[in-house]
Amino acid sequence: MTKTIKHIMLGMLSVAVFAGCQKVPDLPLYGNGTPVTLTANKTAVSPVPADSLTNVISFTWTDPDYKQDSTLYKYVLEVDSSGRNFAKESIKIVTGAMTTSLTGKELNNILLNYGFSLGTPHDIDVRVTSSYGNNNEAYKSNVLKIRVTPYNDPSVLTTVNTSVTCALATASQLSNTFNWSRSFNGYAGTVTYTLQYDSATKNFVAPIEVPVGAGLYTKALTQGEMNETALTSGIPGGTTGKVEYRIKATTAQGAISYSNVVNVTIQSYVPILRFYLPGGYQAATGNGNNWDPGTAPELIRDIRSSALNQLYYIYMYMPAGAEFKLTQGRSWDVNYGGSGGNLSAGGANLTVATAGFYRISVDRVNMKYDIREGRMGFVGGATGAGWTPANVFPNYAMGLASNNLFVGLSDFTTGGWKMIDHNDWNNGDISVTNARSYGSTGGSGSPLLVNDANMPDIATAGRYRIIWDGRNVDNVKYEMSPATEMRVVGNGIQGVPDWNPGASPNMTYAGNGVWTITVTLVAGRDIKFLAGNDWGAFDYEDNSGGSTDTGTPRKIKWEGGDNFKTPTTTGSYTITLNEHTQTVTIN
Repeated sequence: MTKTIKHIMLGMLSVAVFAGCQKVPDLPLYGNGTPVTLTANKTAVSPVPADSLTNVISFTWTDPDYKQDSTLYKYVLEVDSSGRNFAKESIKIVTGAMTTSLTGKELNNILLNYGFSLGTPHDIDVRVTSSYGNNNEAYKSNVLKIRVTPYNDPSVLTTVNTSVTCALATASQLSNTFNWSRSFNGYAGTVTYTLQYDSATKNFVAPIEVPVGAGLYTKALTQGEMNETALTSGIPGGTTGKVEYRIKATTAQGAISYSNVVNVTIQSYVPILRFYLPGGYQAATGNGNNWDPGTAPELIRDIRSSALNQLYYIYMYMPAGAEFKLTQGRSWDVNYGGSGGNLSAGGANLTVATAGFYRISVDRVNMKYDIREGRMGFVGGATGAGWTPANVFPNYAMGLASNNLFVGLSDFTTGGWKMIDHNDWNNGDISVTNARSYGSTGGSGSPLLVNDANMPDIATAGRYRIIWDGRNVDNVKYEMSPATEMRVVGNGIQGVPDWNPGASPNMTYAGNGVWTITVTLVAGRDIKFLAGNDWGAFDYEDNSGGSTDTGTPRKIKWEGGDNFKTPTTTGSYTITLNEHTQTVTIN
C-alpha cells in the first residue's frame, strides 16, 4: 500500500513539472495581417483661408486583415516633407476607421511647421502605419506624394487714429495705437510680429521696421515715434504726408505673412537728434576728455529729407588703436557700439587699427556703420580730374586740417565742378557706405548740398582756395577765394614797411597747398599771412596760443585771431605755410 502511494505521488509531481513548462494561454493568438494600400482623393491641394474648417483632402486605405475586432485597429497617418523619409513626421491617429481627412487649417499648420513659403507649391509624402490596437504587427503602407501650397493667414490691422499731429514740445505724449489679430490662427509655434511702414504709394518696396515681439497684438507710438516714421518715409519736417503701415508676422520656421495696410496722415516736425563720438582718443587729439560724451565731437546730421534722423557722419583724425562709441545726446543713456559694420545698442567699442584721417558714418535706422579713409577732392569739368572720381585722388585732393575741415588749392577752368570724398559716384541710395559729393546753389559762404547740384560755375579761370567747412555741424558750408598769392605782412620783417600789404614779400607756391619764403625776422614782433596785396583779402592768424617755437608747426586760423609771434632771436628764417594741414612752421 505504501509503495502504491509513492507511485501516485511521483506521477502527480511529473504532471505538475510538465504543466509548469507550458505557456499559459492567457492572451488570444492573432494572425500577422497585411500592409494596407493608401489612396487619396487629390494629388494637389491649394487651400485658402476660407477652407480652414473644411476638409481639403481625404485618405482611404485597405483592410489590414488583422484577426481582431476591426474597430480596435490602429492607424497612424504620417506626413512629412518629401525626401526626408519621415524623419520629421506629423501624425494623425485613427482607430477603427479606414479613412480620414485633413482640414485646411490642419494641413496648413503642418506645412507652416516645416517652414514652407506661403503661396509656393511644395511636395509632401504621406503614408499609413497600421497595427493592432496594442501596436503589435505594425506595417507601413505605400507612400503618396502630394503637391501642397500653404496659404496666407494674415493679421487684420487697425489704427486708432487715421490722422495725427506731432510737435517737438509734446514728442513724448501718446500719438497713436495700432492693434491687430493673430496671424496663422491655430498654429502652435511662436509667431513674431513687426510693424512695418513706408511712404504711401511706395508699396513697401523698402519698408522700415519697428520690432514688436512674439505673441503681442498692439503697439503704441508717441508723437516723437510717429514723427520719425514720417521723416524716414520721406515726409520733410514741418509738412503733412501719408504713411502706410502693416504687420509682418513670422513663424518660428520662417514663414512670413503680411496684414492689410492702414494709412495715417501725419503733420510732422523737424526734430533735433544729435550724436557724439566719445572714446579713448579724445584727450590725445584735443577732442575733450577721454570717454566723455559731454566734450566729444559731434557728428554732422545729413539733413536730406530721405536721410534725416538716419545718417550721421564725421571726418576726423584717429590715432592707432583708437576705441570709441556713439552716443545719442551728451550722455551714456543711449549708446551704440558694434562690429562688422553692424551697430548694436550698448555694443562693443568701435576701433581703428592705424592712425589716419577717417570718415565715420552711422545709420541709426538700419543700425549700420562704416569707417573708411577721410578725404575730399575736386571733381568736374572745371578741374584737372574731369568728371571721373577715380582721377581725383591724390592729385586733386584737399587737406583734412581738423575735424570736418578740408582746405584745398587747385587750378580751375570755367565749368561745373563738385567736391567728393570717394573715387566713385554715389549710386543713388541712402547708406553709410556710399560716396558723398557736395555742391551748392550759392556763392562763397553758402551751405553745401549732398549729392545734389554742382558748385556755381567759376567765372575766371585760375588757382583758387576752397574750404569745406563742417565745424558747425548745423551749417556745413564752403569758402572760396583766389589763391594767386600769399604775402607775409607785419612789423617783424626786416627791411619791409610795417603792415603794408602791397610792399610785403610774396611767398612762393610749391604745390599741394604749401607756400615758402626765406626772410629776416625781427625778434619779438608780429606777422600774419594775407592772400592778396591789400587788406580785405583772405588772411591767416595764429591758432597756437602765441608760440614762438621754431621747427614746430603752429596751428593757423582765418576767422580772426592774434598775430603770429616772431622767434625770440632776430635772424634769417624759412617760413612754410601749409594750407592743407593748416600749420605754419618757422625754421
